[in-house]
Amino acid sequence: MSEENSQQLGGETGRPILPIERGFPIERVNEIAAKEGRAKMHYRPIYTMHKWWARRLGCVFRAISLYTLLDDPDEASVYEPGHEGSTLTDYSGSEGIDLDIATLLERVDMSDPESLWELYPKDVRVEDKKVLDPFMGGGTSLVEASRFGAEVVGNDLNPVAWFVTKKELEAGQTDIEELEDAFEEVKEDVADEITQYFQTPCPNGDHDADVMYNFWVRELDCVSCGHTVPLFKDYRVGKGRYGENKGTYSVFCPSCESVVNVEDWQSECVCGECGSSFEPADGNVSRGNYHCTECGQKYSVTDAVNEQDGYDIRLYALEYYCGTCDDRGRDRSEVKGYKQAGQIDYDLAEEAQKEWETADNLREYVPQSEIARGAITESSSISGNDLFQHGLEDWTDAYSPRQLLCLSKLLQSISEVENENVREYLLLAFSDMLRTNNMLIGYQQSANKINDIFQTNSFDVPQEATEANVWGTEYGMGTFRSIWNMVISGVEYASSPTERWVDNSEKKETAEFATPIGEKFTVSQGDMRDLDFEDEFDAVISDPPYYDNIIYSEVSDFFYVWLRLLLKDEYESFESEYTPRTESIVSNPSEGKDVDDFEMELREGFEVVHESLVDDGVLTFTYHHSDSESWGELLQSLCDVGFEVTATYPITADLHKFISGEAVSFDIVVVARPIDDTEPTSWNSLRRDIYRTARHTREQLEQNRDLSRGDIGVMEMGACFREYSKHHGKVQRDGEIMDAKEVVQEIYGVIQETNDIGVEDVFIDLLDTPSPSFDDVNKLCRGTNATPDDLKEMRLYNQDDGFELGTWDNETRQAYIQERVNGEDGEHLSDLDKLQFLRYRYEKGQTVQNYIEKWDIDDDLRELAGRLANVTGDDIYTRLLGGSRTLGEF
Repeated sequence: MSEENSQQLGGETGRPILPIERGFPIERVNEIAAKEGRAKMHYRPIYTMHKWWARRLGCVFRAISLYTLLDDPDEASVYEPGHEGSTLTDYSGSEGIDLDIATLLERVDMSDPESLWELYPKDVRVEDKKVLDPFMGGGTSLVEASRFGAEVVGNDLNPVAWFVTKKELEAGQTDIEELEDAFEEVKEDVADEITQYFQTPCPNGDHDADVMYNFWVRELDCVSCGHTVPLFKDYRVGKGRYGENKGTYSVFCPSCESVVNVEDWQSECVCGECGSSFEPADGNVSRGNYHCTECGQKYSVTDAVNEQDGYDIRLYALEYYCGTCDDRGRDRSEVKGYKQAGQIDYDLAEEAQKEWETADNLREYVPQSEIARGAITESSSISGNDLFQHGLEDWTDAYSPRQLLCLSKLLQSISEVENENVREYLLLAFSDMLRTNNMLIGYQQSANKINDIFQTNSFDVPQEATEANVWGTEYGMGTFRSIWNMVISGVEYASSPTERWVDNSEKKETAEFATPIGEKFTVSQGDMRDLDFEDEFDAVISDPPYYDNIIYSEVSDFFYVWLRLLLKDEYESFESEYTPRTESIVSNPSEGKDVDDFEMELREGFEVVHESLVDDGVLTFTYHHSDSESWGELLQSLCDVGFEVTATYPITADLHKFISGEAVSFDIVVVARPIDDTEPTSWNSLRRDIYRTARHTREQLEQNRDLSRGDIGVMEMGACFREYSKHHGKVQRDGEIMDAKEVVQEIYGVIQETNDIGVEDVFIDLLDTPSPSFDDVNKLCRGTNATPDDLKEMRLYNQDDGFELGTWDNETRQAYIQERVNGEDGEHLSDLDKLQFLRYRYEKGQTVQNYIEKWDIDDDLRELAGRLANVTGDDIYTRLLGGSRTLGEF
């Protein structure tokens, strides 16, 4: 361990310095995260057994656990996956150099944290470590810590989270054969009863095909003329995938109601069945209003729903798969495809409805609960959607009669499985399957797949609903059959986990680890503020709630009302009709809870964490970072209860979309330790320390790490927080004590003083980024003097039709520049404005010389022209400023 690191952390407290306090391999973690986020099923199938919201990636928490728990060479051992190998003291590194744990630990620092990374794909086991996650959510932190042999204890207020995590941690001790036998019992019991309702005449012969998806459209009566208006946004059914149909679209003809193929769904076409002309892209619903083709009336859909007491709904098309044709070797375009719904299809739906209406014995296997009014289910500042405006009142309103019939039969069969553990895994698959077996989801025509109800972590009511095959056929997403296979994969992984990682850009996977997941665990359900632990845990590793990103209690009711049908007599946490709301640490306007309530409750949560940790314990958690105010709230809460922040690191987050639909690209790892007392200081003295810390941190990172400016800025911020934490509550300025929020604002200013990176620098970095996105704007702005809003205001990017950079040939950007050029003497023109304006005029064959003579061509402008030329490969930028030539001389 370097003397500098010792003085920086351990020299003052005497406690062990953890690897995660001295460095963290951001680059390596992000390299894996970019791949794992797109392929969770292959990296960690245990997390695909059931939905949980905003679940952090497993590789992130594995790295956090490695760098947090591995601190003592004498209490750790490592094995080569696939066979028991040597202990850490005999461990041979990748280059054949003998290393021991002490050497690996000693080499970790901010400039080079990767020595310990050599152990990431190894089966590392630590002794006598106890880890708590009081906000366990989907359980990722506990699963990953348990893989290191730690005893893990978890808690969550939400019963669904508790159940999902419980089954993840029990998976490593579950017998696969027992699961498979139980599935076969259920299959024999009800599969045929369910699949009989998902049959359709095959278009290719005198036999039936399996229905993968039934397509329904909601209908209203026009308020003006009474004409029935089907609420089609457009008339696409699905995209052709095979043979001659590949690249075409199956579309619904509004005149004869046939399903026909067209080359271009966005242009006018002629129906091959009735000869009528129509534009498939031109539906009769837009921006919440319907358009009556009979009388021309335009009217609000939700207003009409309210006036007519709901919608009607009509089956109009379906997607099928024919196993008979497949066995006969017919072309793929005949084996799978789209077809018009016929009389037999209508009759089958009606038959299912009649059976459901008389199936009194099945009523106990569907929810009897009304949909609770809240921030997600009812229009509010959190979500603009409103289930009640669309006529939904009870949870059963979200399903078709056929779905209720089939789901209740399936759940009844599951309830009769005797083995409790096995029954709960079947119930887990049943619950997760609900995401794609309800009438609040649509179909992605361009991708040929069904939607997930939680694409936006809210509830949407599509005008065109997709009814999936509940049991499932050979193909199709989100059926009981396919979700069960995912549960089996998760259990198999838990029994013998592997690890995937990236080595020199090459993806690799280990052999199976010898130790299963979840050997020592306890999970509980309740308000974490009621936990009664004292000096018990070596580490708290968690992902606490963040303000109002997701109202977990409301979205999880979707699963809860079904789960409780079988669990209410088994577990106290499922006795209530709905999930707990009031105790949830989140800003929720429907509960009268605002940001002040969130701050207060989060502080109370940190108090419990502080009490739970041993004296030299550590709190390591991920947090969604947004702005300086958010940082100030977090730092204030931590320091108020006796923590000091010892490190922060940016990491790539999962690509979950929050309510706004905007992908979040970065989370922050925060490391904090208990501190006995703080020392008084003046702001002037602390400011000098912070300035030196920020400058030193930046210099060290820029010299040794391949990090973006934003990454460096976050780590600078963490180092400055460390300086402040030692003096929290005792920093004086002009005789007044400064609070953490004030200090954070000042720290932002100090960091910016050490950094003169502005809008033009960020834009050039974006030009140099392959396929830039809004996430890259956020990332590159962090730690600079530029903000995403600055770039947006200057039209240096826009998202009107996908993400576009404001290059010289972008119309929106040029309109912005032209407006300023036409002002007085080019008022408010930046150097970038000037260069892009000149480049545009050059391309259009317009004179540039008068502007060159008018503007001050200084070294800064020439330097920027050179940078633009280098990054774009376009030397016209520099040639334009090369001399006093006219355009024709270029």
